Amino acid sequence: MPELTTMTWRDVRAAGAGGIALLPVGSQEQHATHLPMGTDAMLAEAVADRAVARLNGEPAVVRLPCLPFGHSPHHLFAAAVSLSATTLLAVLTDVLDSLVRSGFRRVLVVNGHGGNDEIVRLAVKQYALRADVALAACSYWALADAEDPDRTPGHAGWFETSLMLAAHPELVGDAAVRPPVTPLFDRPPHAGLVVERHGEWERAGGTTDDASGADAGTGTRLLAARVDGLVAAIRAFDEATRESHG
Repeated sequence: MPELTTMTWRDVRAAGAGGIALLPVGSQEQHATHLPMGTDAMLAEAVADRAVARLNGEPAVVRLPCLPFGHSPHHLFAAAVSLSATTLLAVLTDVLDSLVRSGFRRVLVVNGHGGNDEIVRLAVKQYALRADVALAACSYWALADAEDPDRTPGHAGWFETSLMLAAHPELVGDAAVRPPVTPLFDRPPHAGLVVERHGEWERAGGTTDDASGADAGTGTRLLAARVDGLVAAIRAFDEATRESHG
């Protein structure tokens, strides 16, 4: 698999002429008592790596190292390493600028953390105004079939725990802990509302839903659906941008 870390600068220049740079973005934050801090980064990497392997060079994709830190101030009640929204936006802008100056004209950002979602989208929207590039951003969990009822990830619950049991089972602890309340932001009182309330993450014990029913088989299915979705997204992005930036 082509990885930026192991390539020479000449290889990078050659790849940038027609290839797509793929940037996973994660976070380091509490995931209840049974999942590791780097869950979001590891899952973004798992989906990205499997998708790139499946593509097998068609189209050409260069996988960048995962950006391990994200916007996680809402998890600092327990533990997190968080960037402010403005800092994360600045970091993403600098990374995009570096890639463009290194020869890439097409970049796809694969996000693994809900707190980053709006920021990665804003980063590609803003940068495309200042340079002749084609950029895209997505959150890996949103790429499965829209009819899939399991596409909402939650946090440290059934979805993420199942995925981790499939991707990194050795890092998953006892998940049989039910959250004391369903957080308000996860179940808004009216359709279309975004609701935040001070202290809600701590009140919910750091998780959005019950993880006790998670299993590796379900995780394998969920992971495969997201990999399928990212493969399709990369191919569609390539097809739509190849002539102007390939």
